[in-house]
Amino acid sequence: MKKTVKVLALAIASFAVAQSASAQSVSATSNATGTIVSPLTITWLTDMRFGNMAVTPTSGTVVMAPTSGSGGRTATGGVSLPGVTGTVSAASYTVTGEGGDTYTITLPSSASTLADGSSHTMTLDSWTNNFGSTHTFSGTGFSTETLYVGGTLHIAGSQTPGVYALTTGGSGVFSVTLNY
Repeated sequence: MKKTVKVLALAIASFAVAQSASAQSVSATSNATGTIVSPLTITWLTDMRFGNMAVTPTSGTVVMAPTSGSGGRTATGGVSLPGVTGTVSAASYTVTGEGGDTYTITLPSSASTLADGSSHTMTLDSWTNNFGSTHTFSGTGFSTETLYVGGTLHIAGSQTPGVYALTTGGSGVFSVTLNY
């Protein structure tokens, strides 16, 4: 039995020495970085203005293209565009952000209403813009670009003459949303 105890004690001592010889502590270091990019901003420049339109008893539309200048509108159906155009423009915005970064553009999903201050209305829908649903800023560093928004104005046959406008706080105001 003494021999067994000695052998067992020797085995335990050998195991303890082996364990302490194989136990080790290691470490590694790492860096952390972060980049703050230029904030994405949108600033209103001009309202969407369809200008002067003439109507017949047949309904029609005026489509405003998402471009700069006054040449971006076309008429269909019983609507015509007289030689005296009035003020014509797509809605426009200055968009700023980090060059090379991509953002999404969300236009209204429903129609807006233009009213003449009385009970006469027209609807504006089929929103479009010059960049599509996503856009990447050009260049590097801080970048500024112009976003144009157009749409389709639906005009009833024999629409009552008057100045029709979107109403603040009403269903006629439309929003453009950008997200990095």
